[in-house]
Amino acid sequence: MRRLIATVFRKEMKDHLRDRRSVLSALAGPLIGPFIFMAMFTLMASWFREGKPLEVSVIGREHAPSLMAFLQRHGATLTETPKDYEALIEAGKLDAVLIIPPDYGKDFSAGHTAVVQLVVDNSRNQARATIRRLTSLLEGYSGQLAAQRLFARGVSPELAAAVRVDEVDLATPERMAANVLNIIPIFLVFAAFMGGMNVAIDAMAGERERGSLEPLLLNPVPRGAVVVGKWLTTVVLASVAIGVCLGAFLLAVHRVPLQDLGVKARFDIAAVLGMLATVVPLAFFASAGQMLVSTYARSFKEAQTYIQLLLLLPMLPGMLLAVSPIQSQLWMYVIPVFGQQLLIGEVMRGQAVGAMPFLLGALGCAAAAALCLMLTTRLLGEERIIFGRA
Repeated sequence: MRRLIATVFRKEMKDHLRDRRSVLSALAGPLIGPFIFMAMFTLMASWFREGKPLEVSVIGREHAPSLMAFLQRHGATLTETPKDYEALIEAGKLDAVLIIPPDYGKDFSAGHTAVVQLVVDNSRNQARATIRRLTSLLEGYSGQLAAQRLFARGVSPELAAAVRVDEVDLATPERMAANVLNIIPIFLVFAAFMGGMNVAIDAMAGERERGSLEPLLLNPVPRGAVVVGKWLTTVVLASVAIGVCLGAFLLAVHRVPLQDLGVKARFDIAAVLGMLATVVPLAFFASAGQMLVSTYARSFKEAQTYIQLLLLLPMLPGMLLAVSPIQSQLWMYVIPVFGQQLLIGEVMRGQAVGAMPFLLGALGCAAAAALCLMLTTRLLGEERIIFGRA
């Protein structure tokens, strides 16, 4: 049986490696995630870079000389404001405009609350860094003046703050990075489905459409050996796609200036091996499921349609974990796709999960793959499947 499976495996590998374009496209698909990651986080880092000069357009700066001096002492550059500043803000050419009304000085001298206006467009992500820094400076200036006014009246500023909260953050840099880099588990799981998709479709629906599946089954080889040999070919190419995707992500993480976002990502050998041990078993289930769908489909095009819908499966758990806080439990790791994304997140956070979650994840994928392979073998025993279900 092993010799027969190895023969089918060699035959399938030789056939698929001859089609270089198909192999290159299967390996190029998993690179989409690292490319999106690099482009997105590089752009975000340029927006939130702390060393970027803070330019503040001010209207009526003569009404608040002390506030202007405070902003300049803290690194802000004051600029003139054009007349059509609202249109410029909406067009994205101006981040914010600070307006000092004429009665600011009167209210300030009287000890009343002096009101200033900050004109912004919060729908623009690029302006949020400037808005956040300017708002923080204005709040700091307000707190400083409040403390001085209380001192001038002989009142301790501590009376205005009855309770002070000192936050003790136990999050490690790895855990903070995992929250920001939650896009990586989604695309790693996606690579497990994307890498062997073309091979699974061509090995079943493609061969039947070309008329080569019937002669193959006429050979003195059990149908189970044929299915397992084709499945192993799909698993190999899916595993290669996972390795390519993970390697591209590692290069992207080292090239993107994540420190400008306050993120310190550290991917050591243990983390990389943990990710591989998590995602590679998923290739067993993904390949078997795609072969089952390709065997059931009437044609190559129909199989492509079904499997493209199947590619939504790895996206749903990732979206759920990104928006909903779920406390991981041991039984969750058995669920294919969901358990893998949950486990990758914990590996990225640097948590000591032990060997049991990895074992449960592998067993869950192996059981699901075995069920799909059994159903595929059973389908190959039906004439309506072999002869195109005409």
